[in-house]
Amino acid sequence: MKPTTSPKNLPPKQRGELLATLQARFEKNPQRHPKLDWAKVKARLEAKPQKLWSLAEMERTGGEPDVVGHEAKTGEFLFVDCAAQSPEARASLCYDRAALDGRKKFPSKGCVTEAAATLGAELLTEEQYFALQQLGEFDTKSSSWLKTPDDIRRLGGAIYGDRRYNRVFIGHNGADSYYSGRGFRTSLRV
Repeated sequence: MKPTTSPKNLPPKQRGELLATLQARFEKNPQRHPKLDWAKVKARLEAKPQKLWSLAEMERTGGEPDVVGHEAKTGEFLFVDCAAQSPEARASLCYDRAALDGRKKFPSKGCVTEAAATLGAELLTEEQYFALQQLGEFDTKSSSWLKTPDDIRRLGGAIYGDRRYNRVFIGHNGADSYYSGRGFRTSLRV
């Protein structure tokens, strides 16, 4: 994935366009962040330009990030990829570098752990994925790799989530698996 611009700094025009996109999404989806004020979110974003760069990368790769929470103690806002389906630009990746290096035949084009790090974001945990699914219906036609617990990963597996039959499921595959319909979702604390 080619970064939006180099050393994690957006030019003023791109920064303004991103803030407008994020504000429009924030205003269109109030159920994701009841009682939160865009002016406070914007002020926090403007004070953290490196986080704006990461949000731009999340947006560029199809994540459609939006605010889904606020930590009163730290003042941080939680942004999560809220695209209806797992972003296509992030699909066809195995789970991590060990899985990618261990696959001898038909390796994927990369791995989700490194791709998420390139965005400057974190993979969603199971808990975050279930919380996201309370805010809407996501991954009804796709699935998303999730941060895999170490005990599962040590055994060669990795987990993913999706929504089928009006239920949210957590499934598993070998970490070296990859599919055109499976991408990944990220979170970012600002």
